[in-house]
Amino acid sequence: MSVFKQAAIPPVVFAFISSHALAQEQAPILFTNVNVFDGVNEQLIENANVVVTGNLITAVSTEDLAVAGGQIIDGGGRTLMPGLIDVHWHTSYCCAAQSTVVTGDILEIAIRGAIGSEKTLMRGFTTVRDVGGNPFATKKMIDTGEIVGPRILPSGPPIGQTGGHFDYRPYQAVPSNPADSQWYWYSVGLMSMADGVPEVTKRAREVMRMGASQIKISGGGGVSSVYDPLDVRQYTMDELRAFVEVADTYNTYVASHLFTDDAIQMSIEAGFKSIEHGFLMSRETMEMMRDNDVWLSLQPLLDDEDGFTFDDPYSQAKWIAVTNGTDAAYTTAKEVGVKVAFGTDILFDPALAERQGAFLAKLQQWYSPYEVLKMATSTNAELLELAGPRHPYQDGPLGVIVEGAYADIILVDGNPLTDIDLVADPHENFDLIMKDGVIHKNELD
Repeated sequence: MSVFKQAAIPPVVFAFISSHALAQEQAPILFTNVNVFDGVNEQLIENANVVVTGNLITAVSTEDLAVAGGQIIDGGGRTLMPGLIDVHWHTSYCCAAQSTVVTGDILEIAIRGAIGSEKTLMRGFTTVRDVGGNPFATKKMIDTGEIVGPRILPSGPPIGQTGGHFDYRPYQAVPSNPADSQWYWYSVGLMSMADGVPEVTKRAREVMRMGASQIKISGGGGVSSVYDPLDVRQYTMDELRAFVEVADTYNTYVASHLFTDDAIQMSIEAGFKSIEHGFLMSRETMEMMRDNDVWLSLQPLLDDEDGFTFDDPYSQAKWIAVTNGTDAAYTTAKEVGVKVAFGTDILFDPALAERQGAFLAKLQQWYSPYEVLKMATSTNAELLELAGPRHPYQDGPLGVIVEGAYADIILVDGNPLTDIDLVADPHENFDLIMKDGVIHKNELD
């Protein structure tokens, strides 16, 4: 029996079959002659065999294995590793121009997000934490197998204050009027705005009602937004604690967009568990994060060939200030021992989104190839577990190659533990990509 290929199923039929159902209906798959990076240990499991049954890994062994009536895939000495995880992704914002997102139709944004999701998976990213936007329809259709894409842990519309990072209303929308609450981005669930404890509580409950796995807010200034300086604190302590209280009632956590010391320290004191960005914080604040078991979701953003560009000179200046802090942020975080996760935060540029793997490879400036791969697999999966029962994928662990884990697998032509640049070109170097037990790419034949 030949290796399953998605293209062999007529699209009309596929539209009514979930990927989980496809995996369940398939015969077991046996990978032979592979060297396994399990997502945790630096030492490869050499000359190993891995069995996938349904959507789970059911055996990992150096002993000979057999599957009755199953498929056998000879890995030819390739490296078998977990699918990659990006914990700072924007399904709604990554793959359309900013002008389209700001002024375009939500249907176009959703379609472009769906197209971009398939490309994300084909880059080897089998899971993303979506930290802002409206990916719910895309996630639903991916989970049912109607379209192809990664697992999505959604935050839903990110919540910000008036004049904060998520206030993208036109300049003349001041003073406010009742219609402002239904400005386009807010009315279609791309962003949300709340001021005062009652509104904060309501908006946070609304995103959980939508199906969020965690709550995302902005507690400090941003780059792409034109009305807020980087150094400002956004939200009062009472408002910050209100976000945490709602998250606690749903047994999940709050992640916040932040850059500077005082804003980050306030968020830690309020009970936040994930700091997004944090490029400009001091060693003292990082030590505070470590001591309070707070994650740093950091991105290798540099003013290099992949640097973001902004029409507004104020935003461009803020971009330079932020990226000037990237090296120190990674260096200090590693020295202090903060829990660091990997994400990309690619915005408004489908061509740049294709560089997702190249962003991961940039981490070699601060980490060994093993540390890079571990961060983008099992470490990132550990951060996702903060969502507790709101984590939408409960059948097994992510980011590891062990018995009982989700069958999210990449076969790499080479050894990324010695050459991390292999992940920068997934189309050339990833010969097989499996998600949830279903093979979406196979170039071994």
